[in-house]
Amino acid sequence: MKQRFCIIAGTGMEPLAEDFQYQKSSIIRSDTPWGQVPIKHVSHESVEIFLIDRHHSDEIGKRTPPHNINYKANIHAAKSLEPDLIISINSVGTMVEEFPPGSVGLVSDVLDLSSRPMTFFDDTATHADRTSCFSEFHMEKINQCPENGLSSFTGIVSAQSSGPQFETPAEITALRALGAHVVGMTLGPESRLISEVGVPHIALCCSSNWAAGQTPNDPLAPIDHEIVSSQANATRSILVSCIECLFTTF
Repeated sequence: MKQRFCIIAGTGMEPLAEDFQYQKSSIIRSDTPWGQVPIKHVSHESVEIFLIDRHHSDEIGKRTPPHNINYKANIHAAKSLEPDLIISINSVGTMVEEFPPGSVGLVSDVLDLSSRPMTFFDDTATHADRTSCFSEFHMEKINQCPENGLSSFTGIVSAQSSGPQFETPAEITALRALGAHVVGMTLGPESRLISEVGVPHIALCCSSNWAAGQTPNDPLAPIDHEIVSSQANATRSILVSCIECLFTTF
């Protein structure tokens, strides 16, 4: 039986499905209690790949901002596909010189002090364990894969920002002091819900910009969303290489 991977991606990743060598592709729609989720299905010779655009919108030409993403619908749809692994791809701002823009790394932990309560269990107290948010087995397989383009910087802690505005230098300074290396707007609530559905999960982060106040020699450098999206898009070949490392893990 083919292995099944569900990829949830966002900024700059719209063409990602086309980067895989596949035999056929189709668009399916998953009906969930929280709304419908479009999913791109790509059939590979050894795996089935399902891609969810976390920013999908019912309105043509629009993309849902981070604070309005229908996380419950997305994760419910991902779970319904019965995947062997959920892969989050997140565009992040970097706070450390060892992980400059253009780098791709594996997130080891999440620092989320800003997300609103996010759970599938609103009516009964259920407490999912998040001691190990991400699958060590799958991360090790990627790390063992030669020449995958992955950054050598490890142990990445991703801080959650509520968005949709970029952070201030003072906020970034505080997050650094708390132990974060990168900051994004989507992994926090996504990882919370995935921890409740019992599916192995990894997160690949794409360093798309210097976080506010962190640009070397130019702490007042502005952050431009279009440049962020373009930089994230440029990492697609590395992401595909890392994901394809998993095709032979079973």
